[in-house]
Amino acid sequence: MKVYRGMRKSPDVSPRRLSDISPQLRQLKYLVVDEAIKEDLKSSRSVEDINSASIEERILRITGYYGYQPWSASYKREDRTRENVVGTTDAQSAGGAAGGESGSNRRKLHCCIRVTTIQVQKALWGVAMVMCVCSSWAGSTQLAKLTFKQFDAPFTLTWFATSWNCLFFPLYYIGHLCKSPERQTPRQRFRECCRFFGDDGLTPKVFFTKVAPFGLLWILTNYLYLQALRKINTTDVSALFCCNKAFVFLLSWIVLRDRFMGVRIVAAILAIAGIVMMTYADGFHSHSVIGITLVVASASMSALYKVLFKMVLGSAKFGEAALFLSIVGSANFVFISFVPVILYFTHVEYIGSPGDIPWAYLCGVAGLLFAFNVLVNFGIAITYPTLISLGIVLSVPVNAMVDLYTCEINFNTVRLIAVFIICLGFLMLLLPEDWDQCIIQLATKLRKREEPAEGSGEAGATTGLNWRGRARTSMSTFAH
Repeated sequence: MKVYRGMRKSPDVSPRRLSDISPQLRQLKYLVVDEAIKEDLKSSRSVEDINSASIEERILRITGYYGYQPWSASYKREDRTRENVVGTTDAQSAGGAAGGESGSNRRKLHCCIRVTTIQVQKALWGVAMVMCVCSSWAGSTQLAKLTFKQFDAPFTLTWFATSWNCLFFPLYYIGHLCKSPERQTPRQRFRECCRFFGDDGLTPKVFFTKVAPFGLLWILTNYLYLQALRKINTTDVSALFCCNKAFVFLLSWIVLRDRFMGVRIVAAILAIAGIVMMTYADGFHSHSVIGITLVVASASMSALYKVLFKMVLGSAKFGEAALFLSIVGSANFVFISFVPVILYFTHVEYIGSPGDIPWAYLCGVAGLLFAFNVLVNFGIAITYPTLISLGIVLSVPVNAMVDLYTCEINFNTVRLIAVFIICLGFLMLLLPEDWDQCIIQLATKLRKREEPAEGSGEAGATTGLNWRGRARTSMSTFAH
């Protein structure tokens, strides 16, 4: 027993390696267990365990290594109970983990289905939006062309159509009552949207410095566009007006210091080349040159309006944009009403008697322009902005088909090339800023997917390398 007690160590100071107990190893062959201990340990079968145990197990049991004391029957029972409990807990944990994993996979699948459904809905709304934008823009252009045959007053038509902008905020408020859970009175909603102009709201100073200039740009844009329709055909007008996208980029690059993009510079060059070719298509006649100059000036006013709005007022929410456009329409109705009267009495624009005015045409043009502005300004709530812009450029072939059957237009090679490169430049301006990186990433994924596997072992290694390569490509792609 003396040797036994000398070899045993308490659990808190027990050795961590077998080399630390080499003296006990040398004394192991002299180990003798007393008969009294054998009788005490028969119930727990520790003697048989000691005699049948290996050298390492004997050392661990004798020295109390890591607190292991098999001579205690209670220890063995507790250990067995603990093992059973741990086994049950591990099984339950494994079952819980499997259930949690299946639940997580179910949630991921539900989330993916939901995201896919939202994207499909946006795409379907986008298709409908493209058709509506294209039809409203082309319809207003063609109807304005017909109106001038009976009512040759472009500024009066501009004033009348712009006054319809007063309906923006009432229309937005109706949508607010239908969708918003917290309904506000018109006065409360008006005051909240007026914060867009500053802490003081819509003051006379704010009106004359931040609203009136944009109202003038709006009127100039529409007036020059309608004047161009009196000079040249609708196909040329709609195609040349698409150059406003290139002008927006150039002004944003110069004034707002936006990011330089080579593809957009190329698109701007194509737009300018298209303007020159369009002018050359009719042989530089004074009539066509004036019409082209007017529509290019209209596109420039539109680009200046967008860039200055972003620089002075920033980005606006739906309610703020609706209030701004309603204020522009109201100011046009109040402050610009005297201009059509002066033009009538000076015989600059001949209106005739009120009975001779084609009210159906006027209301049709104003209604289509109002619908077009509603779709352009609020369509991004249900679809992608790129699809809305796509509807504008698709109005060019629609106008071309209408002109082909309704009027005499000479679709020579120069005109077709000019229209094509202007539309191409417009589409290039719709590309996102990281379009080149997206193409590189897509090409990399397609290349990795086309690589064949060469055997089971090599296939596993190749798969691991491919995933690693993809991860690096993704990180390098989105590092910018």
